[in-house]
Amino acid sequence: MIKWLGAVVGFFIRGLSGAVLGFFAGSIIDNFFGSSKGNARSVFDDYTRPNVTAADFELNLLSLCSIVIKADGQVSQTEMDYVRQYFVSTYGKDKANAIFRSFNEINKKGQISAQKVCTFLAQRTRYEVRLQLLHFLFGIAQADGSISNPEIQKIREIAGYLRVSLNEFDSIKAMFVKSANNSYKILDISKSATDAEVKKAYREMAKKYHPDRVNTQDEAIKKGAEEKFKQVQTAYETIQKERGLN
Repeated sequence: MIKWLGAVVGFFIRGLSGAVLGFFAGSIIDNFFGSSKGNARSVFDDYTRPNVTAADFELNLLSLCSIVIKADGQVSQTEMDYVRQYFVSTYGKDKANAIFRSFNEINKKGQISAQKVCTFLAQRTRYEVRLQLLHFLFGIAQADGSISNPEIQKIREIAGYLRVSLNEFDSIKAMFVKSANNSYKILDISKSATDAEVKKAYREMAKKYHPDRVNTQDEAIKKGAEEKFKQVQTAYETIQKERGLN
């Protein structure tokens, strides 16, 4: 249920891309953590617990959003509104307000450590969940219309703490940050690659990310694979046109 609420609010805030991001984040909570009936006791109070509760995840997600929003030293109201609207639509106004109150109390005690938050999650969540977290954080950074270099560096730092490979980070970044060599980055090759290497990279990436080959029941992961597969196809078609490949 949460994933659809996230998709709806995401669509109204940022159109199709927002719907995808909202669906991703909502599915993570729906399928990996279930509904929360406990209080919002902070994960920051105890980093030794073996499991991640829904309350843990909620506060950690909000914490990482806060860290990214503050990364460039300019707190964007658009980004803040995006996060608040997402939490309200996902959890309801009362629970969202309770989460924000708990977070504010924690935040007053000192600066939140991205390393501690990410280390906790890296030890207790699946790799696919962490990849979707990075997707969501890039979406937050892009909510004001652009992603600054400090925001990119902060998300890269978070990716490292989450034990996400640099290649995976660069591939996700290429979906949000366009560059001259963007198509090559999506295929995880350099612009100096030979035509044969380009074709080989495309075949391998298309095979890896084809929706029919994603062995999971989680809808968020499937959606991510579908989006990535489309990006791989578009990247290859762009390189084909540049090089005149058949």
